[in-house]
Amino acid sequence: MPLPTDEKIIALSQQLLQQFDTIFGLNPGFRPAHAKGIMLTGTFTPSAEAATLTKAPHISRQSTPVTVRFSDSTGIPLVPDNDPNANPRGLAIRFNLAEHVHTDIVCHSTDGFPTRTGPEFLELLKALATSDPKNLAGSPLEAFLGSHPKALAFVQAPKPAPSSFARESYFGVTAMKFTNKDGVSWFGRYRIVPEAGNDHLDDAAAAAKDPNYLMDEIAERVAKGPIKFKILVQLANDGDVVDDATNHWPEDRKVVELGSFALTALVADNAQEQQQIIFDPIPRVGGIEPSDDPLLELRAAIYLLSGRRRRAA
Repeated sequence: MPLPTDEKIIALSQQLLQQFDTIFGLNPGFRPAHAKGIMLTGTFTPSAEAATLTKAPHISRQSTPVTVRFSDSTGIPLVPDNDPNANPRGLAIRFNLAEHVHTDIVCHSTDGFPTRTGPEFLELLKALATSDPKNLAGSPLEAFLGSHPKALAFVQAPKPAPSSFARESYFGVTAMKFTNKDGVSWFGRYRIVPEAGNDHLDDAAAAAKDPNYLMDEIAERVAKGPIKFKILVQLANDGDVVDDATNHWPEDRKVVELGSFALTALVADNAQEQQQIIFDPIPRVGGIEPSDDPLLELRAAIYLLSGRRRRAA
């Protein structure tokens, strides 16, 4: 995973990391966002129709080992699972293609993103760092949300706590370009859907839960049997905006099943592996390419810079 050559992207990445540190404090060895998590292993199996969408290597094989990380929001390693700020939840999937060869999917449980560009996201984090969320009147955050309707919509979107990481749906932030063996391409966005169905808690039920309920529940669940998800791709129509993470497409767009994965065990040395693994939002395989979304290179740079920092700790 190379660091971008654009110095502006690197500088902006470092500024964003600095803002995460300001908001959540310095927590060496942990991610600046989605710090609290748990990792599992399993197997991905492509669907029969996946090859019509992409020639990617994990689609042409019968199966591929996967490593999956579920996480809570915030950069606080001990955030309670039932804290409202722990939403949206994160899901990252690594397809292990060969030794040191992989491609990843990075998602979260709210369909969308608050800003289109990195500088806007930095503006949002600065407003957050200098505002009291309990007293927004006249604050920098109120001013930002008032002038950025897409960010306000993201903040106000319902984010109920799931009863389990295995009972939540997850959404790709940015669109990708999928190309099949015949050279035909589509833009699409990932949706990861639980086979067990979605199940969310109301505020009172969430408040009554243990602070570690999601981490404990997923460990107990996988000990009893495989945890299964489908990987879907919602396809853009001609004319749909494909380079803006705040702009999502109507529900009537075609959805293709890429395949499914079954998780069968916890990763053995969870804390150590979480510190080491650096997920990459850019696919870097034939058959799946990044769109021109301006967040992609920036997110990749932040993941790499923060990952190196985490490993050094």
